[in-house]
Amino acid sequence: MEEKILVVEDEISLQETLAYNLKKQGYAVYTASTGGQALKSARELKPDLILLDIMLPEMDGFEVCRTLRQEMNTPVLMLTARDDEIDRVVGLEVGADDYLTKPFSMRELLARVKAMLRRVRLIREDAEAKSTAQDSHSGGILTFGNLEINPTRREILFDSKPLALKPKEYELLQYLAVHRGQALTRDTILEKVWGWDFIGDSRTVDVHIRWLREKIEKDPAKPQRIVTVRGAGYRFEG
Repeated sequence: MEEKILVVEDEISLQETLAYNLKKQGYAVYTASTGGQALKSARELKPDLILLDIMLPEMDGFEVCRTLRQEMNTPVLMLTARDDEIDRVVGLEVGADDYLTKPFSMRELLARVKAMLRRVRLIREDAEAKSTAQDSHSGGILTFGNLEINPTRREILFDSKPLALKPKEYELLQYLAVHRGQALTRDTILEKVWGWDFIGDSRTVDVHIRWLREKIEKDPAKPQRIVTVRGAGYRFEG
């Protein structure tokens, strides 16, 4: 099945160039030119990846991303003509997975798209294979008390209600869950969830662990599900 990519860009020439090059790579490509169209298309298509420009008519990319994060975990690669650190920080805080400043080379963009989709695909396949082996009667769904992880739907239920997570929060939780009981180092987690080409450091793992604990732990200050392994990293207890 072709992986679906939604390109949200109001500069038509760039939109067409992106669509053309992505289609050449074998992706099914859909386009939108405004913030409103982006939300509508994302909800209808459920794409595997969204390329999202920041400067858009109707609502900017930050607002689009913030809204999408409340509804889905689709990876988002933000595109912008502004090379301001505060923009990058805001973009990541509202839920973007990566950030690319214009002008960029098509080779770099395609490499990032490929890497993002590969990480999502590998994590999903790994989770499905291991969860099926661990709990075949439940159709691959991982259940830990009031916490349920559905790898096929990329969905988390907490107290029987959908739990909104950023893409990396979801991928991190899923990775920890399928390796339940194993002590995992920060470097291992960073490589498996963020990828070997990620330029950040292990503090990224700590930040995302803190965010997860705030959402799934009864008392984040005394975590019972995601515990710290002194001198090593973290272990998921379920």
